[in-house]
Amino acid sequence: MERIGIVGAGAGAAAASYAIGESAADVSVTVLEKSRGLCGRAATGRRGEVVYDYGANYVKADDDRVVDLLTETLSTDGLVDVADPVWTFDGEGEISPGRDADEHKWTYRQGLTQLAKRLFDRTDATIHRETRVERVVRDADAGTWKLEDAAGKIWGPYDALVLNPPAPQTADLLRSAAWEADRREPLVAAVDTVPYRRIWTGIFHYPFELEAPYYALVNADKNHEIGWIGREECKPGHVPDGESALVVQANHEWSVDRADEDPERNLAELAALTAGLLEDDRLTDPDWTDHRSWRYALPEDGVASEPLRRAESAGLYCVGDWIAGEGRVHAALRSGLEVGERVVLETPR
Repeated sequence: MERIGIVGAGAGAAAASYAIGESAADVSVTVLEKSRGLCGRAATGRRGEVVYDYGANYVKADDDRVVDLLTETLSTDGLVDVADPVWTFDGEGEISPGRDADEHKWTYRQGLTQLAKRLFDRTDATIHRETRVERVVRDADAGTWKLEDAAGKIWGPYDALVLNPPAPQTADLLRSAAWEADRREPLVAAVDTVPYRRIWTGIFHYPFELEAPYYALVNADKNHEIGWIGREECKPGHVPDGESALVVQANHEWSVDRADEDPERNLAELAALTAGLLEDDRLTDPDWTDHRSWRYALPEDGVASEPLRRAESAGLYCVGDWIAGEGRVHAALRSGLEVGERVVLETPR
């Protein structure tokens, strides 16, 4: 039986696990995830009847294979398309009609985490949550891989290994790997160069409904403290009638400068900035809030393919949106699908 180990349970890992299961019957997949949740930065929060996507906002229809996956392969029960457009604003706070009135913006009534849940549900993968992998070990003689977690437990051996963490965390994991330096070091050097934007996110709930002709606002010139404001009430099933929930993402510089500040202070400042941008003083006083600081939110460039392919010849694969250098869910899904198929094709059986 072919044994596959996967580090991380993000969208890319879920797609890889699905593709592996679809391509081979005699295979065992083990997923080790450091958190309690699934789908990585495509994260969903819940409070009472309110559902909010506080990482990635939706899935775009920019990849035909991913479109088929969402609309044909997986169940469309609960799949929703945000009809309202995304508008823009500039550094001066000037709001303008947007660019994507006809584009698909998919999520689920239960939130984007449904993506990973539905993909994993179509596999026989065993998922171990709250299991942080700290070391990768290569047995060159056996041609297999093992993993060591934070508690010192050894997992494996695996015939192939798939790494799904963001590029900086993947580089850290590989840097300490027990593996031949001539393969490890070029891969670490390549992965370590991928730049990321940090995003501090605030979620603000209000017991009243906002009136606006758009679903979201994006800062087009990147000269405003706020980078994105999304209205979760525009997503069917996310917010009860008569209420509002805003997902406000600060820009990279603001997020870096305030990474270690008191969250309540950051929330108050973001609420004030939001109220100023939307010209609505009521927004300074939400009735509840949530927040998340995404250290590795969006990759801003891709990675050289040659070191990745050399690693794959030894049975080690990387997946994620950073492979394509595009911080989008569809990019992570496509990466996972392609890698999963290569794992089955290239791993000796």
